[in-house]
Amino acid sequence: MSDQGLSVVVPVKGRVPQTRRLLESLRESATACEEPVEILLVDDSEPADARAHQDTCATFQARYLRGPRHVGAKRNAGVRAAAHDLILFIDSDCLATPQLLQRHTKTLRDGVAAVAGPTFVQGVENMVFRVMARSKLLNSAFEWPAQASRVGWATTSNLAVRRDAFEAVGGFAERPLTVVGGEDVDLGLRLTAAGHGIVCDPEAVVVHDKSSIESLATVCRRLVTYGRSGQWLLDVHPHRGRPKLNRVSTLAATAAAGAATAPLTGGAGLLLLPAVAAVLLAVDTRERLGDDAPTLPAVAESIACAGLDWCFDLGEFIAAWQLGRPDRLFTGFGWTDDPAFVWDREPAKRYGG
Repeated sequence: MSDQGLSVVVPVKGRVPQTRRLLESLRESATACEEPVEILLVDDSEPADARAHQDTCATFQARYLRGPRHVGAKRNAGVRAAAHDLILFIDSDCLATPQLLQRHTKTLRDGVAAVAGPTFVQGVENMVFRVMARSKLLNSAFEWPAQASRVGWATTSNLAVRRDAFEAVGGFAERPLTVVGGEDVDLGLRLTAAGHGIVCDPEAVVVHDKSSIESLATVCRRLVTYGRSGQWLLDVHPHRGRPKLNRVSTLAATAAAGAATAPLTGGAGLLLLPAVAAVLLAVDTRERLGDDAPTLPAVAESIACAGLDWCFDLGEFIAAWQLGRPDRLFTGFGWTDDPAFVWDREPAKRYGG
């Protein structure tokens, strides 16, 4: 039997300065919470970072646990060690706002099984931020709890659940295709299928560290991971498969067709690839430009964003082959097209589009 209160579970690897800032913000938020609060840090860092995390936990009265590599398995380990009947999942590169813990606790005590709050990425004025502000993919799911009253799944940067509901659906998947990515979607879909709806509280805000969009390489890695996780989700939720124009699959098929026809066309078939790539890029650029005036900077940012968003399609392409499912090269995961999502206002960005 769990004691009444809130256990905050934080998975981590590395990120020593960010984690220290998070634990400090959680301690401040705990002072406004009317119920007991404990913080559990589940870590698989290298020895030097692990020692630093242990020191941070001692400073901010958090429990330190050594954990496995996969982030879903880390969160499960944290729940198993938790003392309380309410659980909040938050990421190590985030900050809790002062009323976060009290708001989540009150909502769960009102009888709901799960509540999601929005996660807003800390503003940073650099080229990557301006480019990815046009993305249909990056960080969009973070903001949905500010745009919906209910969601079918939510990111675990800011998700609170009743422990009994979490345990009833079996917790997080511990061996998805990627170390992180998709396990939060899978959990949310299983909670929803079991009748445990996820309500949204737009005032229960988490702030995400800007490091996730400080470099093009980081953005590319994240988008490839998201795409790969989508193919894994199709394995466990096959009914959510949707036809999709995957740009990378299209270019691969075009390149193969061009190479096959080149001997018959005097090499003209090789022009198919750049022609198709130009058309796809033009269409995607126009979409990302939106209602902005077609100035040179806006067009350049939209072109760059469209190209980076193709990293998501690259992840889907790679994972389809990795999973032995080339039949899914033109299939995407249905991220939000179900009645479990009740929008207060239509989101500007739809994940996986």
